[in-house]
Amino acid sequence: MEAKAKARYLRVTPRKARRVIDLIRGQQATEALAVLKFAEQSASDPIYKLVASGIANARVRADEEGVAFDENELVISEAFVDEGPTMKRFRPRAQGRAFRIEKRTSHVTVVLASGDDLPQRKSRKGNR
Repeated sequence: MEAKAKARYLRVTPRKARRVIDLIRGQQATEALAVLKFAEQSASDPIYKLVASGIANARVRADEEGVAFDENELVISEAFVDEGPTMKRFRPRAQGRAFRIEKRTSHVTVVLASGDDLPQRKSRKGNR
């Protein structure tokens, strides 16, 4: 079973959001929530809400399919940040000049999958 959650037009720069996403990629969902709760980056708050929303989406999907749901089995199988539109603003500077300020936005996607649905990776040492 797979559940997806998206946050679009997030007012965090993609570079800063990727730092937070890299912390939780591949972890269990409940573990990721604990990491995000105590992460000091400002992007961790909206990403925390996004992962919690993904868990809720998985619960709803499990109810629809009639499958037993266990929150501890969910793993963040995919997590990525795309760049959203940039808002352009101008700030007055000395001698009548104007500097452009770019307020960047992000589109964040998190995909949660149960542990048995994850693709099995081949280990390098075990295949000799």
